[in-house]
Amino acid sequence: MTTKNPPNPYDSNSINAIVGRAMALHRGGQLAEAERLYKSALALNPDHFEALHFFGLLEAQRGHNVEADEFMRRSLEINSGVAEAFTNHARVLNALKRSEQAIAACDKALSLNGRSVEAIVSRGIALYDLGRYHDALSTYDQALAIKPDYIVALRNRANALIVLRRSDEALAICDQILAVNSKDSTSLYCRANALFELSRFAESLLAYDRARAVAPEHAEACNVADAAQATCDWVRIARLTEELSARIEGGMPFSPFSLLGICDDPALHAKCAKNYIADRTKFLSRSGYARPVAPRDKIRIAYFSSDFREHATAYLIAGLIERHDRTRFDIIGISFGADDGGNMRRRLVDAFRQFHDVRTLSNPAAEALLNGLDIDIAVDLHGYTRGSRPELLCGRIAPIQVNYLGYPGTMGADFIDYVVADAVTVPFDQQPFYTEKIVHMPICYQVNDDRRVVADQTPTRRDAGLPEQGFVFCSFNNVYKITLPFFNVWMHLLNAVPGSVLWLLGDSPTLMSNLRREAQARKVDPTRLIFAGRAPLAEHLARHRLADLFLDTLPYNAHTTASDALWAGLPVLTCRGRAFAGRVAASLLHAVGLPELVTDSLAAYEAMALRLVTEQAQLAAIRAKLARNRLTYPLFDTDLFRRHIEAAYTRMWDIWQRGESPQSFSVEAIKPA
Repeated sequence: MTTKNPPNPYDSNSINAIVGRAMALHRGGQLAEAERLYKSALALNPDHFEALHFFGLLEAQRGHNVEADEFMRRSLEINSGVAEAFTNHARVLNALKRSEQAIAACDKALSLNGRSVEAIVSRGIALYDLGRYHDALSTYDQALAIKPDYIVALRNRANALIVLRRSDEALAICDQILAVNSKDSTSLYCRANALFELSRFAESLLAYDRARAVAPEHAEACNVADAAQATCDWVRIARLTEELSARIEGGMPFSPFSLLGICDDPALHAKCAKNYIADRTKFLSRSGYARPVAPRDKIRIAYFSSDFREHATAYLIAGLIERHDRTRFDIIGISFGADDGGNMRRRLVDAFRQFHDVRTLSNPAAEALLNGLDIDIAVDLHGYTRGSRPELLCGRIAPIQVNYLGYPGTMGADFIDYVVADAVTVPFDQQPFYTEKIVHMPICYQVNDDRRVVADQTPTRRDAGLPEQGFVFCSFNNVYKITLPFFNVWMHLLNAVPGSVLWLLGDSPTLMSNLRREAQARKVDPTRLIFAGRAPLAEHLARHRLADLFLDTLPYNAHTTASDALWAGLPVLTCRGRAFAGRVAASLLHAVGLPELVTDSLAAYEAMALRLVTEQAQLAAIRAKLARNRLTYPLFDTDLFRRHIEAAYTRMWDIWQRGESPQSFSVEAIKPA
């Protein structure tokens, strides 16, 4: 009996025909049928290079990048001689934010084809994601040297230029792209972002409108809110508020910091923060803290910020850094912002025992450095304000990680253990809106530096552009904090107090024009709105003496701005809101012994302002009380605050050493020294 040879399990020509048909369907957009054929081919030959690779591409098109990575890896194990395959894999790795691996894949592609502009640009994208912006820019330039009109390289170059504060160059690139394709949505949004960074806010608004008309669902569609706030375009903000709420509830990532000036809902703030951090860290590894506790006498605390320079955060915290008890605490500074070369930068560098500038380091490189520092408590002073890098803490570089000072709200991150607040700013009943455990400082959460200098010489009213006579209402808050309800109250006050003026901070022509137009619409002479330009801190503090009453805003109060006014001797009238950002001034006023200047409604706020204008004796008494209290009450007692926050850090450390989970607590008040 003769036996036949066992049948060949597959015929290569037949499989190639199946894969060819699948690729044709794939190119034609018939993804479901293409997938069926790719699977059929792989069932016959699991090691078919094209079937694996192009099925991986199909999965990437669908956003299934984890699956795409697996198929592409398998294909490259079979055939490592195709440059385009490494480039496609690099794109998937970039989508997964595996930037170091993406660079390696690009290098493989370029070793096979050194003129692959696709591989060069993918390498630039990986460098950009690592925070190596200058290197990314050089890489895009390499691609453009080969193919000067390569749109992908031009787009990415423009984005890198914006980050590098070269937005005028980015704008020119966007215009170049849009001259060829006026509906290129990425370039439309990039152009709007560049105009915003250049403070050309009116043009930025028009550019966002143009971009939103082309791509309303684009990830950056809601960036228009920042431009609207910067120009006090309240009609636009009102339209955007409902849209923003719906998008955030639907899971869209949006800047939590931008939301603080738009709404007063702590639940929406929390949802926004969770969406945002989940998106920023979705491909980053998370782990519990594993380093054994090294026996040492001091708790090692690292403060993280991009604002160790001439900035509000630095003005507040410099005295604390200098006065920390060096016998009990080892204090380290981690900077990821620009070095402005100023006096504050030098003062802070001198105050820290160690100071590390990680601005030019990628996140993995910075994390490697940080892990070598054996930090016990990492304090993020930045939160989600501009230039933030929460990714540095995502991998748990310290057993205790704290949200403090820079961002008034929850970070929504599972890797941040505590938020430092007080009973006024974040009552314990707001715990449902915080992923961090709430720690109450006994007086006020905000540190202040009692060594801040107020210039001896006060400018004249004429020097400041103010009238020689008349009541001066003042609000030196950033303009994005000015909202329609409060502006309406301010106009009521100007109408009710003849000869009074409103002194604001701002130098944007669009802003000034908008606010003066709004004033005129409320029957107020537009010239009664006076705008102050920027000035050195000591001089800025001194000019507060020219004002009679500081008017606060909501939903985002004055924070450092309120401290500035109080330190300079100017009373602050506030209205307490529902969320952290809208309760800070109330906390400051309680801590300086002026709770009578805290109101809880617009009506009470307006009535109190009028009372202080009409009853000059009461306002004079309040000013005298502030003059006494600023040096005797605890708000500006830096050393007392230092003792309180060190007690908070010590308790956090004790809880962790006992193996317990983070827990909310209140720090007991210590008597002033």
